[in-house]
Amino acid sequence: MPPSKVSAALARARLGVTTIVFFTVAAAAPETVVGGGAVSGFAVSGVTGIPLGYLAIALVLGLFAIGYVTMSQHVENAGAFYAYIAKGLGRVAGTAAGGVALVSYLLILVSLVGGFGVGAADFVRQVSGVSVPWWALALVGLAMIAVLGVLRIDVNGRVLGVLLLAEVAVILVFDAAFVSAPSDAGVVLDTLNPAQLMTGAAGVILVIAFTGFIGFENSTVLAEEAKNPRTVIYATYISLAVIGGLYSLSTWAMTVATGPDNIVVQAETHSTELLFVLAAQRLPGALVSIGSALYVTSLFAATLSFHHVCARYFFAMGREGVGLPWWATTSPRTSAPTAGSLTSTFVAVAVVALVAVTGLDPITYLFFWGASVGALGVLTLVLLTSLAVVGYFVRVRDHGHSRWRTAVAPAVAALVLGVVLFLTVASFGTVLGVAEGDPAAWALPLAFLVVLLFGAIWGLALKRFRPMAYARIGMGARASTVQLEQETADVH
Repeated sequence: MPPSKVSAALARARLGVTTIVFFTVAAAAPETVVGGGAVSGFAVSGVTGIPLGYLAIALVLGLFAIGYVTMSQHVENAGAFYAYIAKGLGRVAGTAAGGVALVSYLLILVSLVGGFGVGAADFVRQVSGVSVPWWALALVGLAMIAVLGVLRIDVNGRVLGVLLLAEVAVILVFDAAFVSAPSDAGVVLDTLNPAQLMTGAAGVILVIAFTGFIGFENSTVLAEEAKNPRTVIYATYISLAVIGGLYSLSTWAMTVATGPDNIVVQAETHSTELLFVLAAQRLPGALVSIGSALYVTSLFAATLSFHHVCARYFFAMGREGVGLPWWATTSPRTSAPTAGSLTSTFVAVAVVALVAVTGLDPITYLFFWGASVGALGVLTLVLLTSLAVVGYFVRVRDHGHSRWRTAVAPAVAALVLGVVLFLTVASFGTVLGVAEGDPAAWALPLAFLVVLLFGAIWGLALKRFRPMAYARIGMGARASTVQLEQETADVH
């Protein structure tokens, strides 16, 4: 039986442009990406063009966003990619995409939890000399997020805003220090040379860069709670500009500090400490310590943001009967998706426990691999969504938008994203840092095909055995009206 209309309602008109930007950029975790993801990318891949990759991906996603935000004015659903693909490519494709979305975002969530645990443990050891297990601090962070996850969404937005502004301010101070005191090579632009995208390293550069943008699409996940549709449009473009500009500037500034030819060696030597090692050579120790603390809060903010995304995907799929109806339960006091929040927390705790018990390296196998595989899933969803935009507006008449926004831009974006996806899969072993021939290089991408297949089979099963649930796929807040319409039809 579907959830009631009351239990299936999120808070309305609570989020403005600024708050949604905070959620979106916090999910991208600027200091985590610059000091963690980018440095790990330099070390694992051995390529130097990552600053250029961030600019290239920002342009590609800007093109994608043209159709994406246009469709957001017509499809308002907390399960954004899932709903858009269902509306544009059909309900079976939507259920397949829903499975990929849940797996991808849960992978990213648990990767951030692992990164937070390790980062917090390193910081505690630096300031106190006490060694605390990474998993213990990861569980403490999850407990805090579990509490915040069932509070009002705007309260969470204020928490993220404070953390985000502080970390961005510190990053910009670090950038200024790096550029004002460069290596012997001077202030050069070698790592921004477009020729690097013409080499065999292009796929590695682009997938590492794309990983940094995971979360930019979260603006539409919050559409049901936004003040109006244009709020989402403005927030999406502002977030992309901030993320792309900041990442490219900051990673380029690090290569200026080390010298372009030395960035890979320095990243291999210092790992995720490189950002702070370079800062300590140029700035007072107190400021570096603040930066280290904000690296941990950056991971916490990103984890909190993705926790909300996972909770809302569970909510959306439960409300429409694709998942467990219980997932659509919301708090009568805060309208937060409590069941989705609890489910997300449970999954994260289980994965942390598994990694801790098996003794796997949380940075390699949880933080870096989890984020990379999750990014591959999201890249697949972005490509499918571009196609869905075209499919949706082909069927919808009198939509009032230009062909550029509804057909040309999303079609070109789909073509470019298809190339990026191909390059990503082809170089995934390099991205993961595994030896040539390692089965992980093909098994992990193949797993998403399995998820897509099972999701499509589930959609066909719903169509055959639960037609009412099938009819609700992609309906969003209107899903409960399908039940009422059917009951009215039965009466008459």
